[in-house]
Amino acid sequence: MSVETTEDSFTRFATGAAPRLNQALISVAGDAGRDAASEALLYGWQHWDRVSGMENPAGYLYRVGLSRVRRSERRKQHVVFPEPPDGELPWVEPKLSGALAGLSGKQRATVMLVHGFGWTVREVADLMGVSAGTIQKHDERAMRKLRSSLKVGIDV
Repeated sequence: MSVETTEDSFTRFATGAAPRLNQALISVAGDAGRDAASEALLYGWQHWDRVSGMENPAGYLYRVGLSRVRRSERRKQHVVFPEPPDGELPWVEPKLSGALAGLSGKQRATVMLVHGFGWTVREVADLMGVSAGTIQKHDERAMRKLRSSLKVGIDV
């Protein structure tokens, strides 16, 4: 039986967590979320002896990433969403980016992760360290704001 090294343990964790951490932080902060996810994973590697023993290491690193985002937001207030990949893109409401930017970070992350990336409410709740009911409320409020902002499903 071989003993798993710290590097092996972190690599196994990061392989599964990095894509979801990227999605979550990009959902909150746009393109700046990519850098925040990288910084959070670096922090995780540097402190893996402590982080690996936590009940929810991915959730903890998500919060580390949020701290990095907040620090960078103090310097600039504009949220920039990443450019879509090359290829044929589906039609998207032109005002959607502005409407998403008008949501709170938690609401934007919830909508993008649940409706955009197909996460379950439970998965988002686990990552954010809150109850599924809280995420459900964020989603309901965010969708109501989006519908109002985009004038969808509303008699005008």
